[in-house]
Amino acid sequence: MHTHDLSISVQTAVLTVSDTRTKQTDLSGTAINELLIESGHSVKEYSIVSDDIELISSFIRTQSENPEIQAIIITGGTGFTPRDVTYEAVSRLFEKEMTGFGELFRSLSYEEIGVKAMFSRAAAGSRNGCAIYALPGSLNAVKLGMTKLILPSIQHFTEELNRI
Repeated sequence: MHTHDLSISVQTAVLTVSDTRTKQTDLSGTAINELLIESGHSVKEYSIVSDDIELISSFIRTQSENPEIQAIIITGGTGFTPRDVTYEAVSRLFEKEMTGFGELFRSLSYEEIGVKAMFSRAAAGSRNGCAIYALPGSLNAVKLGMTKLILPSIQHFTEELNRI
């Protein structure tokens, strides 16, 4: 059985997608940063961009090509409003999509919020050896995704992406 080293520190970039948040009011992005650091990982980049597919795509391309970044975590823009374009941005850039991530996130979310969980387009995948996660913008969704899915698996994901 392949095991992974939980002591490995993953170098991350965090992106909040919002037309209204600032670093002072971004509870979800702040929570991601704090949870990563508390778990021994480092946040090399933290940005906020508006709900614009090109701005989101540019961040993903830049960070996934940065050799110092092993994982990108995005919050916001995964719903169904006309402004929600994060899924479109990430899915077209994935080299491989981790379909189980979205399925598990919605299943766990269903236990907490019921059928509204269907409206989440949370997703994960990879590009250029970099793990990419997209979570909804709500603080509860971020805490759920980080504690139940991302933090328990981020080392394994990054190891798998760089295994020869």
